[in-house]
Amino acid sequence: MTTFPDLERYTNSQQQPELNVAAVDYSLLTDLYQLTMAACYVGEGVEHKPASFELFVRRLPEGFGYLIAMGLAQALEYLQKLRFSESQIAALQRTGIFAHASDRFWALLADGCFTGDVWAVPEGTAIFANQPILRIEAPLWQAQLVETYLLNTINYQTLIATRAARLRDVAGKQATLLEFGTRRAFSPQGSLWAARAALAGGLDATSNVLAALQLDQQPSGTMAHALVMALSAMAGTEEQAFTAFHRYFPGAPLLIDTYDTIAAAEQLAAKVNSKEMHLTGVRLDSGDLVSLSKAVRSLLPDVTIFASGDLDEWEIARLQAEGAQIDGYGLGTKLVTGAPVNGVYKLVEIDGIPVMKESRDKATYPGRKQIFRSFAGGKIQLDRLGLASENPAGEEALLQLVMKAGKQLQPIESIERIRQRTAASVASLPEETRQLKHPVSVNVEISAELQELTQKTRKQTTEAQRAQR
Repeated sequence: MTTFPDLERYTNSQQQPELNVAAVDYSLLTDLYQLTMAACYVGEGVEHKPASFELFVRRLPEGFGYLIAMGLAQALEYLQKLRFSESQIAALQRTGIFAHASDRFWALLADGCFTGDVWAVPEGTAIFANQPILRIEAPLWQAQLVETYLLNTINYQTLIATRAARLRDVAGKQATLLEFGTRRAFSPQGSLWAARAALAGGLDATSNVLAALQLDQQPSGTMAHALVMALSAMAGTEEQAFTAFHRYFPGAPLLIDTYDTIAAAEQLAAKVNSKEMHLTGVRLDSGDLVSLSKAVRSLLPDVTIFASGDLDEWEIARLQAEGAQIDGYGLGTKLVTGAPVNGVYKLVEIDGIPVMKESRDKATYPGRKQIFRSFAGGKIQLDRLGLASENPAGEEALLQLVMKAGKQLQPIESIERIRQRTAASVASLPEETRQLKHPVSVNVEISAELQELTQKTRKQTTEAQRAQR
């Protein structure tokens, strides 16, 4: 294992460093081999050769029929702010790892920034296996260096956005869906990305205050059992705890399962019926949600009922099938965690030469590619993976030029706009692709031109390997 002694700003003999990420740290938030490969490229004099890398998934997560592309906004922000400071370069030099690197490598880092082009599908677009979500066209050292961060933000946000879209699809348009996953997300940074992707994927609001305010959204939430226990212990009753909370937040839903859900609902019903309280909602966080929601509905017929507690799309589908009387859901752990999206980032062209990987189960298609989509009756009729140079009639090209020479071409889209695109994307999918049980993904056709290039590239690779033996 390689160690990094005496990294200024990153190591302190008196105090452990804060492992928080700021924009100034973007350059070092990468895997070591991105930097060692860049140094090698410089040594060989090929660092400025034009290269194209594509980010895609080889296969969808188990049980998924589609993915919703997300994370482009953060990817573009990263590319625009990528710089190496003098102190960062000095810290890298002190590791000793780059002792044999050319001096030109350090000069390249000192003066370098991202100067390439980016092609990407718009956030909120439904995509399938082997379809590029994003393509980087840049000098080789730049295109190589950015791999780690791009995979991190796009893989994670795509997972969350897809889960959110599935939750919305199952729960229906009228259900209120709230993101409660901050305490279960994999990091504070991850919680912000999860909140953003969940909102863009179809949820109504997040309880994460920082994420909501940064995204110009209204944060939303209820209350915790601790408040009920604390105030009822001191004031004497659960009813008095509810009254106290409503004194300051009269429109907030009340959490009623701390002690006895039915007894709490009966007490609240008496207050509502006597006009002592205007109650907008209650939340159930435990127990048999089907029977409890039915009982609460009978007592509080005009009050919104929320449910929470390790819910996911399959559990919501079960609750609906069994007639639960639930109007909204709080989604946390199973939304912001789960089976990962295993996106990969692969070289497809170098110095105008198409290249491909041929290893077993990990083969790739060569050349710069485009996704061509056609519709019939508002539904996806055909997806074709072809070369970027193709221009088939009647088919929509999904990958768009979003950054030119390191400059973003369009403003960042609003959450509302991306949410609308997500809803439209899901609505365009065949029913068998949207279903939870054994979904059938859309079959992606490979264009004749791409098939021909693949065969030609494979033949050239085989001949070159034979010539070396």
